[in-house]
Amino acid sequence: MKIFFDRCWHSSAETFDVTNPFDQQVIAAVPSGTVGDIDRAITGLTGGAKTMRSTPAWRRAEILDQAAILLKKNRDRLAEQLSREEGKPLRESLAEVDRSAATLQLSADLAKQIHGEVIPLDATRGGEHKLGFTIRIPCGVVAAITPFNFPLNLVCHKVGPAIAAGNAVLIKPASETPLSALSLTEILLEAGLPEDSIACVTGSGSKLGEAICRDPRIRKISFTGSPEVGKKICASAGLKRITMELGSNSPIIILPDADMTKAVNSVATNGFANAGQVCISAQRLITLPETHEEIVFRVAEDIKKITVGDPLAKGIRMGPMVRIEDAKRVEQWVGEAKSAGAKIVCGGERDSAIHTPTLIDHATAEMKVVREELFGPAVSVIEAADIDDAIRMANDSRFGLSAGVFTENINLAMRFANEIESGNVHINWGSQWRADGMPYGGLKESGLGKEGPRYAIEEMTESKMIVIH
Repeated sequence: MKIFFDRCWHSSAETFDVTNPFDQQVIAAVPSGTVGDIDRAITGLTGGAKTMRSTPAWRRAEILDQAAILLKKNRDRLAEQLSREEGKPLRESLAEVDRSAATLQLSADLAKQIHGEVIPLDATRGGEHKLGFTIRIPCGVVAAITPFNFPLNLVCHKVGPAIAAGNAVLIKPASETPLSALSLTEILLEAGLPEDSIACVTGSGSKLGEAICRDPRIRKISFTGSPEVGKKICASAGLKRITMELGSNSPIIILPDADMTKAVNSVATNGFANAGQVCISAQRLITLPETHEEIVFRVAEDIKKITVGDPLAKGIRMGPMVRIEDAKRVEQWVGEAKSAGAKIVCGGERDSAIHTPTLIDHATAEMKVVREELFGPAVSVIEAADIDDAIRMANDSRFGLSAGVFTENINLAMRFANEIESGNVHINWGSQWRADGMPYGGLKESGLGKEGPRYAIEEMTESKMIVIH
C-alpha cells in the first residue's frame, strides 16, 4: 500500500499492519507517515486550494457524481475490504458503501447551489444608493480527521462537502481502518479530481494530528472521534474553523403508552449495530416501573437472537470489536457494573475481540456503563420513578448527541423534544438513526458544528461582504 500527497503515491521506510479484527490476520502493511510528509502534503494542497477555487461548480459536481458511480461499480470489493479492516458484518458494509455513494451524490447536487444573498443596505441611514451582497468562498485547505467505525461514509461526509465547496482536502484516517480512505482517494483521482487537491496520509494520530492542527495553512478542521482527542485538537488548532463530532451515551426512553413491540424491537438495532461502535448507539434504556420487567424480558429475548461471528459469514448480525483492547474494556466495565449490584440479564462474555451482546439491568448513574461512552455491545437499563425523572436521567450526562423516546402521546412527545438536551431527538425510534442529508451534531461535550453535506458546506466556506458604492 502507498499514501498519496504532493501529486504522487508514496511508500515509506516504516509501515504498520492493518489486521482483521475477527481472526487477527494481517491484511495490509500501510506506510507510517511522518511530520515531514504532512508538511509536504499541506504545501502541495495550498496550490491545490487555488486549483479548486478556480474549478467551476459544475465541474466539482461532475467529479463527485463520477466518484459516486465508481463507488457503486466497486461496491462488493469495497464492502469486503471494509468488513475485513473494521469487523462489521458484510450486510452493514454493503449499506455503508451505498450510503457513501449517496453522500457524494448529495454533495455534488449541493455544489451547484452555493450562493450568497443581497443585503438591503438602505435599511440603515447612510446606506442609500448602495448595493450590498455576500458571496461564499472556500476555506482553502480542509483537514478531515476520521474515525474507524464508518471508515468510508464518514470520510465521504467530510471530503464530499469539502470538494463541493471548492476546497483542497487532507485526509488523516484512523490507523485501524486506513484502507477505505486510501481506496476513496484512488476513486476520486480516477473521477478527475486534480492531483494537487487531495492528500491521504496514514500513521500515528497523536503525531500527525498535532502537525495538522498546528499548521496555519490549514483553515478548517473536521474531526470525528472522542471528546478527549477533540479537546486536544481545539487546544492546538488556534484560529481555525472547527467541526467536532464527538462521543455520546445515548438514551432511549420507553413510556408505558408506547407501541411496545416497535420500542422493544428497536433496541437490538440501536444498541448492537457495528458491535455498538456507533456514536449514537443506544447505551441507556430508561423505563418506568409499570413496564420495566416486560421491557427487560422482551429486549433480552431479542438480543439473544443476534448471531455473532465472522463478519463475512452469511447470517451474521454482529462481528468483533475493532480491537481486542476495546473488547477487554467493555468486559471490564460490565464486570464492574455487576460487582456494584447490576444484573447481567444476557451476554457478558468475551472471546478475543468479540464481546457478546449484553443487557444490564438495575444499572445506576454512577456506573461507567451508564456514565461514560461505552462504544461497545451492551445496553444498560435504568428505572425512572416517573416522566420527570426519566427526563432528568436522560439529561444526566456530559454528552448530548442523540436520544429516542417512544410514546403515543403527542404532548409528551413534544415535551421530550423540547426538554431533552440532545442534538438529535427521535420520536418513536431509537437514538441510532441518521439520514445523510440531515443536520447532524451534538450539544454539550458531544461536539461543535453540524455535518450533513449542506451544513458541512456552510462550515467549509466563508462569507465575504461586497458593497458597491
